[in-house]
Amino acid sequence: MQLDSASGWCAGVSHCPSPNFNARPDGEISLLVIHNISLPPACFKTGHVQAFFQNCLDIDAHPYFQGIADLRVSAHFLIERDGEVTQFVSCLERAWHAGVSLFDGREGCNDFSIGIELEGTDEQPFTDAQYTALATLTRQLRQAWPAISVERICGHSDIAPGRKTDPGPFFDWARFRASIQDSTGEGA
Repeated sequence: MQLDSASGWCAGVSHCPSPNFNARPDGEISLLVIHNISLPPACFKTGHVQAFFQNCLDIDAHPYFQGIADLRVSAHFLIERDGEVTQFVSCLERAWHAGVSLFDGREGCNDFSIGIELEGTDEQPFTDAQYTALATLTRQLRQAWPAISVERICGHSDIAPGRKTDPGPFFDWARFRASIQDSTGEGA
């Protein structure tokens, strides 16, 4: 995968454009938010996440879908269990992934963040392939937008405590942070 910072799109990944985005109010990109998602919950590689982010989820396909039928959400990226990456929104645009949120005293994290969904749940570990893809993508994002410091990478639970729990207790923050360090121990 190769990020083109001029367009905000990655080459070498699947593109599944979502209509659920708008312009960033200030053009700022300074936060990375990690989530988890699976549709239906704990079911993987179904294609339902892609359909959900495109507003074409068949709500009759599973009872769980009735409760999310009216939501209009997206993320910039989804990393599936096998490490496959799909991009839904240009990094230069505002994806709708954070909802009501607060980071470092600022509300509305969608305005200045990139959202990455990991296919998974709060109850299961993520895969080696996901950590590898996440580290590769994160290094490229940080190279393009250096304001995304290691301290400005968080989980959805960090910006919406009490409302969200993802990426969950099985996300290995130490492993992930080590994977994005350069040879000097500094954030790559």
